This record gives sequence, structure tokens and C-alpha cells, in this order.
Amino acid sequence: MKFEYLLFNLIVIAGPAVSEFNRQIKQISQWRLKLLANGIVMIPYVIWDALVTDSHWWFNKAYTLDFRLLGLPIEEWLFFITVPFGCLLVWETLPDTKRVGKPNPYVNFLLRTILYTALPIGLWIFSTGRQYTGLVLCCFGIVGGVDRVLRTDLLLQPKTYIYLAIVSGLILVFNGYLTARPVVLYGEAYQSGYRIFTIPVEDFGYGFTLMLFNAVCYEKLRVIRYAK
Repeated sequence: MKFEYLLFNLIVIAGPAVSEFNRQIKQISQWRLKLLANGIVMIPYVIWDALVTDSHWWFNKAYTLDFRLLGLPIEEWLFFITVPFGCLLVWETLPDTKRVGKPNPYVNFLLRTILYTALPIGLWIFSTGRQYTGLVLCCFGIVGGVDRVLRTDLLLQPKTYIYLAIVSGLILVFNGYLTARPVVLYGEAYQSGYRIFTIPVEDFGYGFTLMLFNAVCYEKLRVIRYAK
């Protein structure tokens, strides 16, 4: 079906839309801030997507509408809103662990070191031709830097790792569908070649960084709003 990817987006956003009628969730939901965070993070990811479409991956025309913007199906643009928006709703409903003691300085140092070394390692892997693998590693380094610069410190919170565990399950469902149909096809030369079921392992890193960037941006926007 030509509208199948569009239907996928509608199904994904249906859950968050229905949840707005739940009184408890409605009280904590900041949907305007979520959409703003989605829009900000969407910009670099759309640029990335547009630059590598038809090489790192491409879209099956049997499942996408013919209308395209910057070479991307309109459904792909919607993906950067529907999926992160839904994941931010999950983030909101998790218990806040920010005030549960001070971060262990050794754990802090180890996490930062791993993330910062991901950037040069990613650049090296990119130079070998495994460009998708390299870019994902670079994104981990960048998200670590952004989290530090904005002082959101999400990477030091247990909540973040609970969130990523949930995101892993969502990636298995969402990307599992997109790669099994397949709505999205991949250029094997640009990735490591390892898959979990039908999903390239790089897709997990892509999803983690996308959702982390959205959470970091959302939390910073909340701080700015309530500081006024």
C-alpha cells in the first residue's frame, strides 16, 4: 500500500494523542515543549537523512507516497515528530531520579570518557567506508557534549537508562516493522553488517541518539520556561 508508511505514523501518534485524555498524564504533559524539542532536533537529523538517502538507505516506493521534500517521503518527515513525541511521553511518566544522591565521580568520568572517545573513533570508522556506523558513533560523542554543555546531565541519571531500555523495545517494534516489510532498505557497504533480527545494529544507536537529543532538548526547554 502506498500509504502504509503514513499509516505507520498515524498509529504511532495515536497512543500519545489518546493519552492526552488521561487526567494524570494531561497534568504533567507539556505537549508544546515536546513539539518544540522535536522540531529543533529534527533539523540536523533531516539534513543527515537527506544527505545519505539513496546511499546509506532508501525508501521503498511501494509503501510511501510520491510527494517528497529534499528527497525524503513526507512520511519520513513525520517520523521525526511522531516517534520522538511518543517517546517523550514515556520519558515524562518515568520517576525523576535527578535528586537521588550525587553522581559517582568515577562513573561520571567513565561515561564521559567513553562518549568523548566515540567521536574520534567514529570519524576513523567513517573514513574506512563504514559511514553509517561512524556517524552513529560520532552522534554519541556529540550528545554527550551537548548534555554537558547544556548542563542537563541526563547521562548521569538512572532514569535515562530505564528510558533507553524502553526505547530499545520500541526500536524492535518500530524499526522491526520498517525493515521487515521493508519500508526502508539499506546500503550494506556503509554499515557493519550486524543485525538484530532485520534491524541493523546502527539503527539502535541512531534511535538512542535521536531520543536522547530530544530528551536533553526537552529538559532544557523546561528549565528555561520555568525559570521565567
